[in-house]
Amino acid sequence: MNRISSQLASQLSLVSFDGARRPTPPAPGRPALVLVAHGSRDPRTLATVHALVDRVRELRPGLPVHLGHIELNEPLLPDTLAALGDQEAILVPLLLSRGYHVKQDIPQMAAASRVRARFATPLGPHSLLVDTLYERLVEAGWQTPSSEAERRSTGVVLAAAGSRDPDAAVDARRTAELLAERLGVPVVPAYASAAAPTVPQAVRAFAERGRHRVAVASYFTAPGRFATECADAAPWIAAGPLGAHPAMARLVLHRYDEAARVPAATTEPALASA
Repeated sequence: MNRISSQLASQLSLVSFDGARRPTPPAPGRPALVLVAHGSRDPRTLATVHALVDRVRELRPGLPVHLGHIELNEPLLPDTLAALGDQEAILVPLLLSRGYHVKQDIPQMAAASRVRARFATPLGPHSLLVDTLYERLVEAGWQTPSSEAERRSTGVVLAAAGSRDPDAAVDARRTAELLAERLGVPVVPAYASAAAPTVPQAVRAFAERGRHRVAVASYFTAPGRFATECADAAPWIAAGPLGAHPAMARLVLHRYDEAARVPAATTEPALASA
């Protein structure tokens, strides 16, 4: 009963007499981590993001970790930032490459708040993403080709959301290169929208070169329409999305730590990609 009373008192202390939420008290000596998700109408996406947030909190007890969405889901990023008041925070995008959201949306939302914001780079490319992609492929049935003939007939399509920003394609290609080094077979990036090739086009291109044993690696943070459509195009196996894999939680904290080491006045969004 005492524990419940204490928790209730703590929650009530965040609400002012007029019903407005007060800024969350800062943790001494460290910026808050704000994980910025895109948002989705698919309820599986929100559940996955919450599971990832929980993993991050478990790995770094005492670090204030908050969630904000660019669109479609609550809490929206502006609301999360408003609750932080004028605290210092590091915004870590739950996005896999550079693009409009990283370069424009997130900085603009931060600029409209009172938060003293620093910006982490997007999650990809990075070896921890490759670890996750590999394990998701293994879960789906991936086995290293056992002969040269089998290797010559095997390929992997790295299925990503797609963007009109050329930097996003650069980042996806780098992840494909890293995954190819890990798997020992060709990996090509393909996209669900806004960029070429599409996943079916990439599968056909492999087939034209005699590679009919083609897997699809899901370069999506969570389940959703695009991830499902790309998986349906797989002629062999299709891996699940990255999800709340432990390596993803470590990567979020790695990006946070990178940004924390840079003086606040010099941080700019999306300048680095590795």
